[in-house]
Amino acid sequence: MKACIDIGGTKVAVSLNAGAGLDLLARRSEPTAKSGSNDALARQVMRMVDEACAEARVVPATVQRAGVSSCGPFVLKAGLVELAAPNICGGMAGPERGLPNDWATALLEVPLRQRFSEVRVENDCVAALEAERRWGALQGFEHCAYVTWSTGIGMGVCVDGRVLRGKNGNAGHGGHMFVSDNGDALCGCGNVGDVEALVAGNAVARRFCADAARLMQRAKAGEAAAQATVDELCRVMGRALYNMVVVLDLQRISLGGSVFWHNRDYLLPRLQAEISSRFPALTAGAELVPAGLGDRVGDYAALALLV
Repeated sequence: MKACIDIGGTKVAVSLNAGAGLDLLARRSEPTAKSGSNDALARQVMRMVDEACAEARVVPATVQRAGVSSCGPFVLKAGLVELAAPNICGGMAGPERGLPNDWATALLEVPLRQRFSEVRVENDCVAALEAERRWGALQGFEHCAYVTWSTGIGMGVCVDGRVLRGKNGNAGHGGHMFVSDNGDALCGCGNVGDVEALVAGNAVARRFCADAARLMQRAKAGEAAAQATVDELCRVMGRALYNMVVVLDLQRISLGGSVFWHNRDYLLPRLQAEISSRFPALTAGAELVPAGLGDRVGDYAALALLV
C-alpha cells in the first residue's frame, strides 16, 4: 500500500494505492495548511494519510511508501526537501502578500521520512509530466512539457527523453520568469511582475478584483471587458509557453490546472495562437493539448513517482 500525496498552494490531496493499477482509495482533500509552525504542512499530510488508512481499513504502519507531488520551489537542507513555495510561505514577500505566516520554508521531507521508510518528493509538474508521459497525453513524446495554470504557474520539462530537474529539483519554474514590464503585481516569491504574479489564479483576484472563474465565465458569455482581460492573460501566458518551445525545441505541451482545465475550450486556441503565429522555423509542429489525465492529473502524478 502506497500513499499518494499532492501538495498545492490551495489544497492538499491524499489517497492510497494498493499497488495494482491506477485505482486510488480513500481520497481526501482539504485546504493547504499555512498557519502555525513551519512543520504544519507535513503534519497535515501525515494526519490525512492516517485518516485515509482508517477509511480504507488499513493499518497505518503498513503504508511505508510515499510519493509526494508538491508545488515548489524546493530548498535542499542536508539533501532533504523543504518548500519555498510562494503561495504557502509568507516569509519571502512579506506581510503585503497576505499569507498568514512568516515561514521562509515549510518543512516537508524530514518529518515524512520519520513516518515513512521510502519517500520520493518531486516538483508537482515534474511528477505530472511523468504521469502524462506514462498514461496521458505525452505518451511517446521525447521533447515535451507539462504546464499547470492554477493557483500558481508550474512547468515540468522533458528533452531528448530525459526529465530535467536541475541542481535542487527546480528545473521548469518558468512561472517566475519575466515576460512583461508590468509592475502592478507582487508574487509570493518577492518578484514584481513575473508570469505567476500576472496570470496565476490568485493573481487575477489581486490585480482585477475578480474571481478567476467568474472572469472566465463573463468572457465566455461575450462580455467585451472580460474578454479583453482574458486576452491579455493569454498573451502573457502564451509568451511563457512560446519561450519554452523555442528554448527547448518542444513537440508538445500538455496543459492542466484549475484555471486552464475549467476553461480549456476557450483558452486553448488563444494560447496556441501565441505560439503558432511566431517564428515558424522554431514553432512549427509545436502543439498544445489538454492534459490526458484531466483534472485527476495531480492524483496520478504522485502515483507515478512510485511506479
